[in-house]
Amino acid sequence: MAFPSSADRQSLTVTSAKLVIAGGFGVGKSTLVASVSEIPPVNTEAWMTQAGEAVDPLSASSAKTTTTVAMDFGRVTLAPDLLLYLFGTPGQPRFWPMWDDLCRGASGAVVLVDTRQLDASFPAINYFENDSDVPFVVAVNLFDGKLTHSLEKVRDALCLDEKTPLVTVDARDRRSTAKTLVACLAHTMKTTPTRA
Repeated sequence: MAFPSSADRQSLTVTSAKLVIAGGFGVGKSTLVASVSEIPPVNTEAWMTQAGEAVDPLSASSAKTTTTVAMDFGRVTLAPDLLLYLFGTPGQPRFWPMWDDLCRGASGAVVLVDTRQLDASFPAINYFENDSDVPFVVAVNLFDGKLTHSLEKVRDALCLDEKTPLVTVDARDRRSTAKTLVACLAHTMKTTPTRA
């Protein structure tokens, strides 16, 4: 995606929006932000050590070696007149109190889901359903590029309201991530009343 020329920018009104990328621990939030950001993403990754195993338990099959301890940040120009700022939340329960601050002023949110650990998705979905007025979509991360369960089964397992969009995303793929961000913005525009 290219920036408009300086001549075009003078006649162009650029709208910016803040989107939050949320979800459980290890679902791919940092990967999603990094895949689409046109600037080097800012992240607050810390190495996971054996000393932290009690607070950041991983399955034996996980290759995760770092964890987000504050947030991820990226920026993407989605259109010549639309600039998105992406804020990725930390997934561990001890950092959940930060979510209110990260969501303040957000236009929308993407709740990222890993079907291999659906139980890690409930706190994020509950937060946006009950504790936040930020419109959100749920995106099933396609680990290994495969959808292992139908979206209908995922919707049922997560007890998602029919009005909540459920999409798929390959968090490693820029195009797939951009498509998910567009779905999030479309949902926000559809559900947010226009101001006079």
